[in-house]
Amino acid sequence: MKKTAILLSTSRKQGNTQRLVEHIAHQSDIDIVNLKDFSISPFDYEHRNINDDFVPLIRKLIKYDHLIFASPVYWYSMTAQMKVFFDRISDLLHVKKELGRQLRKKKTSIISTGASPKPERSFEETFLNSFNYLGMNYKGMLYCYCENNFDSHKHKNTIDKYIKENFT
Repeated sequence: MKKTAILLSTSRKQGNTQRLVEHIAHQSDIDIVNLKDFSISPFDYEHRNINDDFVPLIRKLIKYDHLIFASPVYWYSMTAQMKVFFDRISDLLHVKKELGRQLRKKKTSIISTGASPKPERSFEETFLNSFNYLGMNYKGMLYCYCENNFDSHKHKNTIDKYIKENFT
């Protein structure tokens, strides 16, 4: 089994983030799990949504040693789909605690693209605070500024450094 999975969340098929993720996955033989392929309902305090795709997705993800969360920067934050995913982790603290405990010590990192030369600190901090709370080990973020379209040649050094630090 592969040790690393990228959890991709983007609204634009073949957009910058998806193209970056596919480039990295191809170079490093990593699985891509696209949130668009799952039906995940927003968090519900009464847990009426427990039979959607969230728990099966978590069961799939806990088999990996390293989870990479990929999202473009939307309004200084992660995509809505990724936010729903993180909100649903609350289920793992109350209903499915045995699954939640299995997230501890997992390696995590972030892949992102955006239209600003640098992402706002709040983008990375949202992920980082969640990883810290869950006892996950954060390894860093790869961010590629894409004024227009993602160009792997333009970001070659940054991507190579990220791959070397995370997969070799």
